[in-house]
Amino acid sequence: MLARLRALAVGLVMALALPTLVQAKTIYWISHGSPADPTWTIFLAAANQWAADTGHTVKASLHNGDVPSQQEAIRAAIATKADAIVTTSPQPGSLIEVVKEAREAKIPVINFNTPDPDAKFNAFVGNDLVLVGKVWAQYLVDKGLVKSGDFVWMPVEVMGASYGVAEEKGIASVFKPLNITWEVTEGSLDQADVISRMSDYLLANRTKIKAIIGLGGLVTGSIQRVFDQVGVKPGEIPVVGWGEARDVTQEVLSGYVTAARWGDAQAQAYLGLSLALMATNGIPTGFNVYTGTLYEKDQAAMYDKLLSAK
Repeated sequence: MLARLRALAVGLVMALALPTLVQAKTIYWISHGSPADPTWTIFLAAANQWAADTGHTVKASLHNGDVPSQQEAIRAAIATKADAIVTTSPQPGSLIEVVKEAREAKIPVINFNTPDPDAKFNAFVGNDLVLVGKVWAQYLVDKGLVKSGDFVWMPVEVMGASYGVAEEKGIASVFKPLNITWEVTEGSLDQADVISRMSDYLLANRTKIKAIIGLGGLVTGSIQRVFDQVGVKPGEIPVVGWGEARDVTQEVLSGYVTAARWGDAQAQAYLGLSLALMATNGIPTGFNVYTGTLYEKDQAAMYDKLLSAK
């Protein structure tokens, strides 16, 4: 009888303790991305999946490249005493102060997708964007698709955005010594506008463009529509860029895009939240996690299948 009472007591203590052990935490997941960008639907889906898998609350928001809006979202998370914050960096230096405010409030901040080493984040998850740019440029050179004296066009959704700035830095490290010139032009976060602007630029500069590097997912995913509108055949101009949407996997399969970067959007969102949870439990996160790979036509079907399942 005494043994049974002890067992019941232990069971009661465990039952009372269990809610404390699995107490849900609230993590703010904040991005500069656009709801219209297919890549960011992948990120968001992974963040929601993490919440479903873990039972913790994720408050997600996409800020469409609006820096003040993203800064305000982080300050709102601080004001509501969030357990942790996971965020992209919309522009270099733009989050230095708000990250400092969060850290002073003892709220860990995990950076993902677009790094900014000047902001004191707890950790970073994503692609080394300088390396990404270098790999794109080196790919074009190694494949003999560009040479000294050539001109390369680089469209980007938002001029000055941290991802484009970092990628251009890597590209410059390869192109400058080879006397390869380039121009970065601004597109838009609206695909119809992107297609219109890119088509206008291509029409005006067609004869001098030897290759294209899409610095963002939306511009790379618009290549086929732009080429068809202007009358450029698949493969006529080599194209490399981001490839985390079906628009791009299809472009690679059909020859409009030569090689694309798979940035592991799902892993970035999921791992970023996991690192944030670790930090709230006192586990140090003073390290970075790098993701991503470059794929060509022979691997494109695998990524296309993965995206088509969503």
